[in-house]
Amino acid sequence: MMLLIGDWLASVDPGFSVVQYITLRAIFSALTALVICLVVGPVLIRWLTAAKIGQSVRSDGPQSHLVKAGTPTMGGAMIIVAVAISTLLWSDLAVRQVWIVLFVTIGFGAIGWVDDYRKVVLSNSVGLTAREKLLWQTLVAGVAVVVLFMTATERAEVELIIPFFKEAGIYLGWVFIPFAFLVIVGSSNAVNLTDGLDGLAILPSVMVAAGLGLIAYLAGHAIFADYLGIPNIKGSGELTVFCSALVGAGLGFLWFNTYPAQVFMGDVGALSIGASLGAVAIMVRQELVLFIMGGIFVLEAVSVILQVASFKMTGKRIFRMAPIHHHFELKGWPEPRIIVRFWIITVILVLVGLSTLKIR
Repeated sequence: MMLLIGDWLASVDPGFSVVQYITLRAIFSALTALVICLVVGPVLIRWLTAAKIGQSVRSDGPQSHLVKAGTPTMGGAMIIVAVAISTLLWSDLAVRQVWIVLFVTIGFGAIGWVDDYRKVVLSNSVGLTAREKLLWQTLVAGVAVVVLFMTATERAEVELIIPFFKEAGIYLGWVFIPFAFLVIVGSSNAVNLTDGLDGLAILPSVMVAAGLGLIAYLAGHAIFADYLGIPNIKGSGELTVFCSALVGAGLGFLWFNTYPAQVFMGDVGALSIGASLGAVAIMVRQELVLFIMGGIFVLEAVSVILQVASFKMTGKRIFRMAPIHHHFELKGWPEPRIIVRFWIITVILVLVGLSTLKIR
């Protein structure tokens, strides 16, 4: 929207043509989302508290979590609203990737909202069943990846790019559809599993979003993409604006979610953020780099898979509790120590992921 207004104003004063620059719009997108969260946050927290929409705590979990019972949840809604408004304001709405990533973000957010609503408001401990959740995730992710596949105009848009290898790409063809589906759904659920401690999921999400935003900008710039040997994907530069909005909204949410948290994001936030990161990685053709940068999310998801598999096959558990952040809690690590160390690891992994752009 602001791009159209800027173009109109540029006809009166050429100085307004600066709005055309993605970098400037990305900065304002982040600031807009940040301000929205900081303004909406206190109001939303008061409303959630008054409505008694509070977090329930597992009785078999770490005893330190008992004090968290009743803390307002479903706060991730503010992230979705801030990201959607900022993206619609500052991005080029003629670019299909913008609408696809918004569809995925809002769609997975709706799934998480229903799940949270059933568990918290309706006091249904199950929420959405695993089958129901997978069904709706399949529908939303399936529509997105099919549209991406059907509207692809270049071979690079359906290639699997191998990190650290220059111009190494495997043409996926129709395999792109199930592969991209797994990336979106897997990323969504991995972030959801990570969201177990105050601030543990949101700041790594912000870091990964920032890394993907930089890659999106480079992939959308023909000269930079050619220099780095990465696919030049038309329109992907606008995803920088979306990623910046996610960074701003994430930092705004962290203001209230930092230890000890005043609000939790709930499934409505975690599922949507994870899905959006997966969708962006697919559209810039850097799924494997997402795997690197989001290593903490991968570790959390793998720890659950290994725990379940081990218990079913041997009757024994590998970890004291899964996801793995609870394992460290039960070993006696203070919650802030776990959170900050996972943040530090994410900084390192994001830097490693970005290094793949040059080390080829």
